[in-house]
Amino acid sequence: MLQAKTHLSRLVADLENSVEDEIIIARHGRPVATLRSYRSAAAGKPANRIGAAQGVFEVPSDIDSPYGDLSHLFGGGQ
Repeated sequence: MLQAKTHLSRLVADLENSVEDEIIIARHGRPVATLRSYRSAAAGKPANRIGAAQGVFEVPSDIDSPYGDLSHLFGGGQ
């Protein structure tokens, strides 16, 4: 852990320059953390999920209209 603190700039440079793909930081001989470049970390993530269901569902044109009896439960209508 002390070595990682002391040499953090060099470790980050190694990740940026693809010298290393991943750096494991240990404390008392036990792995406790992993440093990975942003590019390699992003590559392992699933694709952006926003809009993943676009075109799968049809939204009714009157979705924002009040539902009479129920609207008072949500603070709308009288």
